[in-house]
Amino acid sequence: MENSELKEIVKEKYGEIAKKSLKGEEASCCSSSCCGTDEISDMSESYDQLSGYNPDADLKLGCGIPTEFAQIKTGDTVVDLGSGAGNDVFIARSFTGESGKVIGIDFTETMVEKANLNKQKLKYENIEFLIGDIENIPLDSNFADVVISNCVLNLVPDKSKAFTEIYRILKPGAHFSVSDIVVKGNIPNDLKKAAEMYAGCVSGAIDINEYTSIIKNSGFTDVKIQKEREIEIPDESLKKFLSESEYKSWHNSGNKLVSINIFGKK
Repeated sequence: MENSELKEIVKEKYGEIAKKSLKGEEASCCSSSCCGTDEISDMSESYDQLSGYNPDADLKLGCGIPTEFAQIKTGDTVVDLGSGAGNDVFIARSFTGESGKVIGIDFTETMVEKANLNKQKLKYENIEFLIGDIENIPLDSNFADVVISNCVLNLVPDKSKAFTEIYRILKPGAHFSVSDIVVKGNIPNDLKKAAEMYAGCVSGAIDINEYTSIIKNSGFTDVKIQKEREIEIPDESLKKFLSESEYKSWHNSGNKLVSINIFGKK
């Protein structure tokens, strides 16, 4: 499948979620094909007790809490890639304070619309949401103190280009802290080919060693896993996409789908 096709799949699925949210309907991934769907267990972690948390912005699309290890300081400029309805942006602002700035970037127009509605309700002046592609981030070089992202980079077809762009927009000495989905081992071919599992963050995930190699080859240093959590794919989902032999092979292989928080410094 071409990269452009994969992007359209993601944009369509997440656009549907945003539209439901704008209408006040159930918008979580539990009812759509995306991260944390009925194809896989809920990947999201609870934000309820975090400073800056806004339930209207939490569509349960993440697989971690990237701000947990992001070392965001008062006055920092933070960029959230794949910002959705703004959940991690609002959390990041609680660290930067009014003297900082947080910019959310998402390529789904309806998501940006939803995020801006949330921003208007909160009356924040130092937050901005932009429409943009992570493979071509619409920001100047050496712009950000911290880049965060939550379960989005696994959906980007050209991960090398994405991390090269992250490197470009970070200031010298700055860093990223990303929550994402990776694989320890290999994903069966039929899962990789299933479009709905790509949008579900499964077939878009790559081996953890390949993932860290891409980051290091983009120029980052001090690359380290900050947190790791196994994600379960229910048997009924595996059987839906895999042959009997592939299903048995997956269970016997020891391969795992894992949520990680990963850090890298420019």
